[in-house]
This record gives sequence, structure tokens and C-alpha cells, in this order.
Amino acid sequence: MSIGSSFPVGRSTPGPQPARPLPHAHAAAPLGLRLLAVALCCLLALTLTATVFVRTYPGQWLDGVLLPRAERGGGYEQQTVLVGPAKTVLATFGSPTLLAALLGAMLLVGVLRRRLVAGIVGVGMVLCAVVVAGAAKSVLPRPDLQIESSTTHNSFPSGHVAAATTLLLAFMLVLPGWARRWLVVPGAAGVSVIAAATMIAGWHRFSDALGGVLLGVALFCLAAASLAGWRGDHDRVGGPDGGGLWRRLAEAALALVALVWALMVVVPGLAASVQRGALVAIVAAGASTMFLVGSVVFLVRSADFVAPLSARRGGPPQPVAESQKIS
Repeated sequence: MSIGSSFPVGRSTPGPQPARPLPHAHAAAPLGLRLLAVALCCLLALTLTATVFVRTYPGQWLDGVLLPRAERGGGYEQQTVLVGPAKTVLATFGSPTLLAALLGAMLLVGVLRRRLVAGIVGVGMVLCAVVVAGAAKSVLPRPDLQIESSTTHNSFPSGHVAAATTLLLAFMLVLPGWARRWLVVPGAAGVSVIAAATMIAGWHRFSDALGGVLLGVALFCLAAASLAGWRGDHDRVGGPDGGGLWRRLAEAALALVALVWALMVVVPGLAASVQRGALVAIVAAGASTMFLVGSVVFLVRSADFVAPLSARRGGPPQPVAESQKIS
């Protein structure tokens, strides 16, 4: 019974209920799982690229159209004045002294930033990329499909491009988040230059350069996932940050435009001195590098690969005593 009120008389009025937290629309999956998913996608893309460009007629034909051989039985070296500079770039980057110096610098940054484990993992990434690329060239067969511009010599994937990609991304493991965005654009441009040099010098085809980038990104995602899983880092995106996402996408688009403009205008005589197919291959390789490297760096933009003290000591954190919980 109720008298002039919607509340029942003689019954206890329920007290205030605790507010239920609203589901976060932007809650992300753990960083390790996202990195593993990207690594799987890159490995699938790497397998598909190898299958199409190495073992099928259309793939071998497309590689030959982009980078045609001088004649049947001849080499893939492009008839351009940029062959000399391209070989100089490859010889400089392929120097063991320079590679050791870069790896040492990365380890030094890791020590200074208390990311020694991440630095060691980065060195392993680079060495693994070189070993895997060399093994793939020996293991993968390249059938003779009677294509005028193709040979049975397999060069997939490019070891130079894979090493350059993993070296750049290895620095992302030891650098803080604010420094990664300053290195990613010039670093990806440097990887693009190395990829272009391998094609101009006739060392690799377009598919080889693309495979090298995919291999490097896949190894980085696996390494970063292992570090993030060890730390238990979920890397949640706090709050609706649509403006920040669109800003970063705009920055990536501007970086791609700047790269294409640099390839077409700044680099002396590139568009005029190479054939159209080679120019398309160079621009496509550069754009793919910028997109793949920029995507994974954006994914780990706020991750901190510092090993926590409890993990380094090898034991879980000690529980707080019950008497210490009462203030």
C-alpha cells in the first residue's frame, strides 16, 4: 500500500547502488597480442609475396617489367648514372665496421636508458634477419618459367633491406617514445634509399626489397611482443584520442608525400635517368617501407621496454602484510 507516494510504506528503501563503470570504448587489447597479430600478418604477406613473385608466371613477369634485364642472360643493373652512387651506398652500409658501430651505439643507448635487455634483443633481431634472408635464398627454389626477363637465380628476400629495417626498428626498442617519432621518418627514408640502391645496382628485384621490409617488421613485432609480454604491458590508450590519431595519420601522409617529392625532385636526375618501371618500383618500395615502419612504430608509440625490478630479480612482487594495509 502506498499513500501519495511512489515509494512503498513499511518497506526499507534501498540504499544508493555503487555506480557501474562504463565500458571503455577505446580499451585496447594487450600490446603483446597486437604485436603478435601484426607479426602474423607480415609473415603471411611475406609468404604470399614469395609465392607470387618467385613461383608464378605473373609475379616473375611483373618483376621483369619493373626492372628489366639488359638482355637475355644479362644482368639487372640499370642503365643510369645513379649506378655508381647506388653501389657506394650498398658498399658503405654493408661494411662490417659500420654495422658493428651502429649495433654498439644501440647497445650504448640501451645501457644509458636502462634498456640493456631490449638492446640485446635488438642485436639478435639484426643477426636473425641476415641469417633468415640468406637461408631463404638458398632454400626457396625459383622455377624457370621461360620468361624473357627472368632467371632461375633466387634473391628473395633482400638481406640488405632486411638488415636496414631491423636495425632501424631495433633502435625503437631502446629509445624513449618521444625520440621514436623523430627517428622514424629519416630512418624509413634511409631504408628506402638502400632498397632503391639494391634495385638500381641490379642486386635485387622489387619483390626482394618488399620481402626484406616485411621480414624486418615481422621480426621486430615478435621481439617487441616478447618484451611486452614479459613486462605484462597492456599499453592501454587512455581516453578518446581521435584528434591525436588523425594528427598522426596526417603526419604519416605528409611523410609519404615528402618522400615521393624527394625521390622525384630533390634526388638529382632520378626521374630522368631511370626507366619508368624502375621509377615505379623505387617509389612503391619507398611508400611500402614508410607505411609498414610507421605503422609498427605508431603501435609501440607509448610502450616502455624497460624490464621491471621484480622481473629482473626473477620473483613476483611480495604481498603487503595485512597490518600494513590499515592506515
